[in-house]
Amino acid sequence: MTAIVTTGRGGYDKLELCEVPVPQPAAGEVLLQVLAAGVNNNEINTRLGWYSSEVATGTAEAARAAAGAAIARADGSWNAATPFPFIQGTDCCGRVVGLGTGGDERLLGLRVLVRPCMRPQGFGSMACIWLGSDIDGAFAQFVKVPATEIFPVRCTWSDAELATIPCVYGTAENMLRRTGLARGEHVLIAGASGGVGSAAVQLAKRRGAIVTAIAAQPKLEQLRAIGADRVINRDADIVTSLGEQSVDVAVDVVAGPAFPAMLRTLRRGGRYVTSGAIAGPLVTLDMRTLYLRDLMLIGATAWEEPVFSDLVSYIERGEIRPILAKTFPLERIADAQREFLEKRHVGNFVLIPPAPGKP
Repeated sequence: MTAIVTTGRGGYDKLELCEVPVPQPAAGEVLLQVLAAGVNNNEINTRLGWYSSEVATGTAEAARAAAGAAIARADGSWNAATPFPFIQGTDCCGRVVGLGTGGDERLLGLRVLVRPCMRPQGFGSMACIWLGSDIDGAFAQFVKVPATEIFPVRCTWSDAELATIPCVYGTAENMLRRTGLARGEHVLIAGASGGVGSAAVQLAKRRGAIVTAIAAQPKLEQLRAIGADRVINRDADIVTSLGEQSVDVAVDVVAGPAFPAMLRTLRRGGRYVTSGAIAGPLVTLDMRTLYLRDLMLIGATAWEEPVFSDLVSYIERGEIRPILAKTFPLERIADAQREFLEKRHVGNFVLIPPAPGKP
């Protein structure tokens, strides 16, 4: 099969278009033909080594600084030692075309989404493994995954539209669940034009929250169109725009220099949740703001059990919609990642593998 194999840490030259064997599903696994695969920050970050404690810059800055080289050493993955060479690709819309021994033949032919955050020790443990980071992912014509991690979806969306969902919508839904965001609460969403941010806007509105979204000026009207009640230019002073202690929940995948202002907007007892740091992982925290206002800071990586099945139900009931910015052929992955890092788009990029013959 055709696959993009990431051969090590470094620049785009580490993304090699290769012919590799079709994976063979073991008992308890299924083989999927990949119909579409989303593009995410984490794939770029893993290739660069951005998750290393050595790195203090934002993702785009780190990518520019790397100039074709890795930026960190062995701790550059987000979970464990990255298993180079391997196939990345966290988001997968696929069709079941093969079964491991004893597999359920009723699955054959179904169009499915793959839950990328897998909890092999059960949901009582915080341990997780990720598709395309800890095991081979969707940047290929075929991928094998545990049968427990596939979710059939019955809807009229295209394959590419479905591929926008798994990582970013799952991350956003998990963040909102962790905060307990309730109807009528005011939520502030940073980086709202990105995949996770635009998903969070929709998912927060679905909960009946009041949404204020932060993004670059050219993208603000698009955020209104997907449900934001108020939009703020990312270059504005958000404390001046909103006022101190004006929001209940802050959802942030940006971090960097804006972090202190995000906390200042939170009311007493407010909740701040993060699952990313694209503007920079090192922030300034005034501990007095944290403890005098009884704030809660939440890191959210491991997904709770209902997250993915809930997302599928939202799709099937028409309660959310995809924001597909652009598609690329799989072999143009480097072009897709370059344009992705420019952050001129709203929503998600998706790669389309070439149509294969039978595995």
